[in-house]
Amino acid sequence: MGLVYDYIGVGFGPSNLALAIATDEFAQRNGREPTFCFVERKPAFSWHEGMLIDGSTMQISFLKDLATLRNPASPFTFISYLKARGRLEDFVNLKTFFPSREEYNDYLGWAAEAFAERVHYGEEVIAIEPFYSAGECVGAEVVSRGADGQVVRRRGRNLVFGIGGVAQVPEAFAGVADARIVHSSRYLGAIGGLLGDGTQPRRVAIVGGGQSAAEIFHDLTCRGNQIEATLLLRRGALKPSDDSPFVNEIFNAGFIDQVFDQGTAQRTQLLNEYRNTNYSVVDLELIEKLYQLFYQQKVRGDQRHRLFGHREVAAVATTATGVQLSVRNTQTGELEAQAFDAVILATGYCRDYHRTLLAGFADYIESDAVDRQYRLALRPDCPVQVFLQGSCEHSHGLSDTLLSVLAVRSEELVNTMFGDAARAPARESLRLAASAS
Repeated sequence: MGLVYDYIGVGFGPSNLALAIATDEFAQRNGREPTFCFVERKPAFSWHEGMLIDGSTMQISFLKDLATLRNPASPFTFISYLKARGRLEDFVNLKTFFPSREEYNDYLGWAAEAFAERVHYGEEVIAIEPFYSAGECVGAEVVSRGADGQVVRRRGRNLVFGIGGVAQVPEAFAGVADARIVHSSRYLGAIGGLLGDGTQPRRVAIVGGGQSAAEIFHDLTCRGNQIEATLLLRRGALKPSDDSPFVNEIFNAGFIDQVFDQGTAQRTQLLNEYRNTNYSVVDLELIEKLYQLFYQQKVRGDQRHRLFGHREVAAVATTATGVQLSVRNTQTGELEAQAFDAVILATGYCRDYHRTLLAGFADYIESDAVDRQYRLALRPDCPVQVFLQGSCEHSHGLSDTLLSVLAVRSEELVNTMFGDAARAPARESLRLAASAS
């Protein structure tokens, strides 16, 4: 049968990196050495490289790193990273809980280096299929393709997704392939080419009303006098995120149980109540910077940068000279034609790509629902466990797609795979949860 891993991780971003750390620490505590590997399409570790804008900072405390909330003594904490880099005392002098995004990316890369031999970089997973022994499904086969076109197959008893999100594109832009239209996930890599050498005027539209849209808009306004930036948002104004202490408790790992134990209607109500912590909201400090910018433009009589609320893009056309947007005023219904040299879509992410990858495994999947341990419900005759990270917001709460719960969630997954053998299988856990609601 060849090598069969205890688990294979699809993707190697922060979620599966935290899982690797938790697995390594489990092995040290228990004297057991689980076999595992990860398959990552990128050629090397990177995290939101398209949004590492100068001056951008983290929106969560550095204590919510890859390990601290599970094991403060871990050698993979952010403080351990600072010590290893020789910057611990300097960071203390900054008097902040929020490092720059650039530094946090360096921290994640530093931690990832310890697992380089377990990660197959530069391979894109193209399919996941069952594999059989004596006519019975005994595991999952992960099929990947490298940059050279070579196809590789690896087998695992368990499967853990940590693939992040796929760029979400508004309906009006669907099917429009043009290098001048870029999703925010590729912003830094693309914007230099879109702006040229800085000698010619460039009109850039940013579509979106959240943190990424505001950061990109602010970055463009700092790139020289030749740029005219326009922010188009569906709401009437930029709204601040609620990061007050009591509200922030929804991102505690313990709050996940409160969300999961609710009935469907109550859970939806709960998620909607706290949606202003994470969606279509902006840090208040950045909002104030942008307001100051617009005020200064009024003082100078220079309305070069603009913000339009209650706007949505109804249609898109591309020409040799630019991108033509038909912009609808959602209050009046009026359409206005606007021309730009580039358009940035800060429109979020879809988090259901695992369904596409699992198409070859579909006969063994009973439901799209997951249990409290993040497992899909599989048929009784399938011993595989399939775990989803970052795709369970509807059942586990708003923290599921964020960094806040990585340390604790990774231990839950490790314990489910290698801990208590008497733990109920996913389908039974789901049945009990359904009966409780």
